[in-house]
Amino acid sequence: MDPVQRVATREVYRNNWMTVREDTTRRADGSPGIYGVIDKPTYALVIPLAGDRMHLVEQFRYPVGARRWEFVQGTAPDLAEVPPAELARRELREETGLRAETMTEIGLLEVAPGLTSQRGHVYLATGLTEGEPEREPEEQDMRTAWFGRNEVEKMIASGEILDAQTIAAYTLLVLHERR
Repeated sequence: MDPVQRVATREVYRNNWMTVREDTTRRADGSPGIYGVIDKPTYALVIPLAGDRMHLVEQFRYPVGARRWEFVQGTAPDLAEVPPAELARRELREETGLRAETMTEIGLLEVAPGLTSQRGHVYLATGLTEGEPEREPEEQDMRTAWFGRNEVEKMIASGEILDAQTIAAYTLLVLHERR
């Protein structure tokens, strides 16, 4: 039995990308509680790797009011659930124009399990060919660039890369390569 049981739920807000709900709960000792939860569909994160170089995207992240370098990542619109490998290929093509001969799943991440139910599948993309990006309107200001592995590590260490999913995905890549 879970230590916290949902007694009731009510939707507070919904748009094409997320739902916010408030759950009335009961703890294991019987006392009442409340949780605010953000539900978002599963996302895919892609590490495009060619030799020792990785392809990153930079875009303005409205909630933090700043531009951020990160690995390719995204969800399907309209709260759709798309098979993760298909989503990974689509996000890679849309954001960078790259196509991958091989897409290998290397891990699963939970974004912020105290706040959201969202999970992300991490893929390593290799055998890359260049093409034109097919960006969504929200991605108009996106920039992309290749970085050497040492550069990426310096960007993480210096705080130039702050995206937790990107940093965690890089760790999954290192562990994957050690196997």
